[in-house]
Amino acid sequence: MVHVKEYVRADGTKVRAHSRWAAGARHEMTILAAVALVVVGFAGTTKAGSADGSGKQTPRPRSTVYPVKFPGWDRPRPQPTPTVSYPIPWDRGH
Repeated sequence: MVHVKEYVRADGTKVRAHSRWAAGARHEMTILAAVALVVVGFAGTTKAGSADGSGKQTPRPRSTVYPVKFPGWDRPRPQPTPTVSYPIPWDRGH
C-alpha cells in the first residue's frame, strides 16, 4: 500500500495525505481471497480415510475411562421421613 503525502496540484487544488493500493493490487487480492475461501470451504468436506489409501474409515479408539463407583452405590437410598409430628394444612386430602 502506497502512502501519498499532502500536495498541491498544478491548478491549485490541495490534496490531503492518503493511502492507495498499488496498480493491480486489488485484482490480485480479490483472486487470493477467492482461492482462500475455496480452500477453507473444501477443507471441511473431505472424507478422512485410512493411511493405506483404501478409503475405509479407521475405527475410533475405545474409551479408557473406567466407571467411578462410590461405596454403597448399589444399595437403595433411604427415603426422607417427615420431621414434624403435627399436621400441615396443605397436606389434607379434599
